[in-house]
Amino acid sequence: MKYCFDELIDRKGTASVKVDGMAEIWGRTDLIPMWVADMDFATPPFVLDAVRHRCDHPVLGYTSKPESYFRSIVNWVKKRYDMEVSPDQITFVPGVVAGLGMAIHAFTSPGDKIMIMTPVYPPFSWLVTRNGRRLVECPLILENGHYRMDLERMRREIKGVKVLILCNPHNPGGVVWTREELQAVADLCAEDNVLVFSDEIHADLTLPPHRHTPFAMISERARQNSVTFMAPSKTFNMPGVAASHAIIYNDAVRRRLTDYLVSSELGAGHVFAWPAVEAAYTHGEEWLEQCLSYLQSNIGYALEFFEAHIPLIRPLRPMASYLLWLDCRPMHLSQEELKAFFADEAGLALNDGATFGKEGVGFMRMNVACPRAVLEKALNQLKAAFDRRFPG
Repeated sequence: MKYCFDELIDRKGTASVKVDGMAEIWGRTDLIPMWVADMDFATPPFVLDAVRHRCDHPVLGYTSKPESYFRSIVNWVKKRYDMEVSPDQITFVPGVVAGLGMAIHAFTSPGDKIMIMTPVYPPFSWLVTRNGRRLVECPLILENGHYRMDLERMRREIKGVKVLILCNPHNPGGVVWTREELQAVADLCAEDNVLVFSDEIHADLTLPPHRHTPFAMISERARQNSVTFMAPSKTFNMPGVAASHAIIYNDAVRRRLTDYLVSSELGAGHVFAWPAVEAAYTHGEEWLEQCLSYLQSNIGYALEFFEAHIPLIRPLRPMASYLLWLDCRPMHLSQEELKAFFADEAGLALNDGATFGKEGVGFMRMNVACPRAVLEKALNQLKAAFDRRFPG
């Protein structure tokens, strides 16, 4: 089946954070929304059909997790990553960020140190500081247009850390970490008794020819010392379903998280989670391959456009996902000036790079998971604003 990713879908008035939520941040809703990391493509028809089918039944009652839900996850990770998982090693969580927050409560206490590698997805730092834990930052090194881990710094600063939150693949840099980097992280954390929370929500959006390696598959040490968070939400543009899962091989680690979830009544799930997830993972392979092809085309178009027309903005080429991390430092604008340039002069709503950590100052994040017509319009608006600001 041929799926269409060029359809222009009006999301106004749907309580969309990406569209309707612009008013709270920018005080207006007429910007082109290229910030929140969901796609402007229609959620796949087989997912919508599964939800509609469930709605055909007249009772939306209490629900339990069917075996078919677990089996769909088992089959998906086996086929895509050769990752052997049994249903009992899968724990439902209502979103990856929510799952990370729950895991922080389950495995750490106030005052404990938690390490992140900046610049990184802003909720990582929020979850740490807002829950009274101590944030330890291990900045990444930007080299030749890509980030790499500062393993020597990690080795020095990981002493006394309880948890490392790993973004795998990396957001916002789009890095697919090498096996060597992941192996080094696994060894360092195992030696210092640091549990790894691996956020792999962008794994399915790894762009060919790159291949994602789940952290838990690196070694037996990694397998026994990690909690892997995955979800179909980014993959199939269904984050509103709020259905994610943790894969935990270590029985004691898994019991500790599930005991927390059970004691707080946080892991029950909801009536639409099971059919939506099952449909996505059972029928979604062809849709995803076409989506990845479209995303790669958009990314290639954008990178060529920047190079040809907006040379002072240098996007990093992502290995995964649909997020462009724009290096705007050659423009020599303050962060406030940079934000105003994109919103007030170019008419675009992008993520402020500074929210990803101090290493993100001078950067902005652009979401290109939209119909090509929208991307072309956005880039042309940006070019016009750039030409006005930097004539000649």
